[in-house]
Amino acid sequence: MASKKRKTPDNVIALNRKARHDYTIEETLEAGIVLHGWEVKALRAGKGQIAESHVQLRDGEAWLFNAQIMPLLSAASHVRPEPTRSRKLLLHREQLDRLVGAVERKGYTIVPLDLHWKAGNVKVTVGYAKGKKVHDKRADAKERDWARQKQRILKHSG
Repeated sequence: MASKKRKTPDNVIALNRKARHDYTIEETLEAGIVLHGWEVKALRAGKGQIAESHVQLRDGEAWLFNAQIMPLLSAASHVRPEPTRSRKLLLHREQLDRLVGAVERKGYTIVPLDLHWKAGNVKVTVGYAKGKKVHDKRADAKERDWARQKQRILKHSG
């Protein structure tokens, strides 16, 4: 039997799979992102990565750090592309206030989950999350294994 590979939706540019493994995601928000023209072109070509990126709140604004967008070879010569520059996230004031409250009072962290297209614009799904301990990760692995076994049992019994 052929192995099944996870299919990502067509509008997803980059996924942060490690985030769901290392963190328990409490709530997710969709944010816009401020990009240069060459960055949008590079993202259309699939040159984006957010695996090692993180979100920080500074001066009442959210910023995405360490997201890599590699420039295309055909980038203009007058532009000095910086692949890992910090990028501002566009959120409503109520969303920012909720994030600030969660980070400062409750000890959460904000992690980017994915980059995707929405109506021709690049959006980032961010979530505030708590870090998982080793025993939490083991429990999640046991739950996944049990869910797989249940599916096999139901498939063979039915």
